[in-house]
Amino acid sequence: MKLEKLIKKVQLIIKQIENNQVNINQFIKDVHPDYVQSARNLCNYLILRSFDLRKIHDSLSDFGVSSLRTSESYTYYNLYNVLRNLQLLQNDDFLAVPSIDDINYKSAKKIIRKNANILFNNTQKNHFTEIMVTLPLEAADNKGIIKDMVLNGMEIARINLSHGTVEDWSKMVKYINEIKNETKQDIKIYMDLPGPKIRVGEIQIQSKKGNLKDFIPIKKGEHIILTKKKTFGRKSKFGKQNEQLVKAKISISIPEIIDDVNIKDIVLFDDGLIKCLVINKTKTDLELVVIEAFKTKIKSRKGINFPLTRLNTPALTQEDINIIPFVVKYADLVGYSFVRNKQDVKELYEQLKLNNADDLGVIFKIEHKEAFNNLAQILLEGMKRNKIGVMIARGDLAVEIGFERISEVQQQILWICEAAHIPVIWATQVLENLAKTGIPSRAEITDAAQSVNAECVMLNKGPFINLAIRTLKEILIKMETHSFKRKNALRPLNIANDFLKGNFFEIREKY
Repeated sequence: MKLEKLIKKVQLIIKQIENNQVNINQFIKDVHPDYVQSARNLCNYLILRSFDLRKIHDSLSDFGVSSLRTSESYTYYNLYNVLRNLQLLQNDDFLAVPSIDDINYKSAKKIIRKNANILFNNTQKNHFTEIMVTLPLEAADNKGIIKDMVLNGMEIARINLSHGTVEDWSKMVKYINEIKNETKQDIKIYMDLPGPKIRVGEIQIQSKKGNLKDFIPIKKGEHIILTKKKTFGRKSKFGKQNEQLVKAKISISIPEIIDDVNIKDIVLFDDGLIKCLVINKTKTDLELVVIEAFKTKIKSRKGINFPLTRLNTPALTQEDINIIPFVVKYADLVGYSFVRNKQDVKELYEQLKLNNADDLGVIFKIEHKEAFNNLAQILLEGMKRNKIGVMIARGDLAVEIGFERISEVQQQILWICEAAHIPVIWATQVLENLAKTGIPSRAEITDAAQSVNAECVMLNKGPFINLAIRTLKEILIKMETHSFKRKNALRPLNIANDFLKGNFFEIREKY
């Protein structure tokens, strides 16, 4: 691409950002003072990513000018300097005058580190990325389990409020505080709100021997009734020609969800290992047909996902509201498990305000397709108070969006959060084989190395968890000594275009 044409294209992007500053200022007027620059940069970045940058970044590289591939955290400043350098190459007087008082790369880096330190730990150490570890329920009766984790490198203790009791959690908190005094280490406490648990209802099927089984057998092509009605389940009956004479039946933990589901929606059981299609619906039932089955059983209490369905279930349940006073009293960070849009953020903030929880850090767990699509809105609403972060909950997210897309979506979340200067927690199956068996796979070591792009990494429990903590710590120390420039194609992001259209930003021209 000729230099003159390249200059015009960069000028067009800058013009679009500058023309939208009035809209942006209005849009971010209620954010916390600490996040004003970050919120503006996020909006600028979304405008930038509404363009197809593949058309220009190779040419920019050929001219030895920044190719916009790593401009997330300082978007306008980077664009301004790109234009300046291009005009100098053309031997023109530099005509561009920045109309936005924006942040440069060094300032952006400081803001990201400051936000991470405020949210997590503001202590000097030999690696920046924090290590979070999920405490097993056994830790409620064994202080040594937690202390070993701390001595091996755990900096944030995660308590999953979906499991255990207030008594269990209180014991864990007591042990953590004792260990903090003993080791002189500032261990933060993170608690996950349970959120709405969409699961298979209780199954009790009597076997021929009179035993009760907590599952129904299933196979591809079989029809299943998912019902609001109370039932302990029913397995299918088949005729001689393999004709299904009686359809299997199971219940769902939140019956009203059936109202939201439509014919042709997809229903996933057990982390997506069983995939069904909705073929019929009544007021109380959904009729499903199994289209993929990588397991031969549907068990009681297994998770259910509805990736194509817009659910009206509240993100904040009454159980969550009842637990919040306990969280506020003992936790440093709270994980919001079912957040999907900015209204969900408002509802949590209202509850935190009622509990005078101004200093509690909030982590928005991106684990649903709708949450990913609304990520920019969630962040901008979240910025109305201080101390926020994002968890990439790759387990449920992969089920919702498809395993083939998880790498792409994970990268997009990292880009958007970097543009907003918001710390990210890299979660789900990090060094899982190592924690469970003592032997890591090659792929998970690479994944752990990639996690250095986040500000925190979460490990789950397992018999070899301390080995996993030590290994992760060594990986983080080594990887953080390297600097490398990411080279991405930068096609236009749907998440950017959808946000801009939905919030009336002015994008008149496309090159």
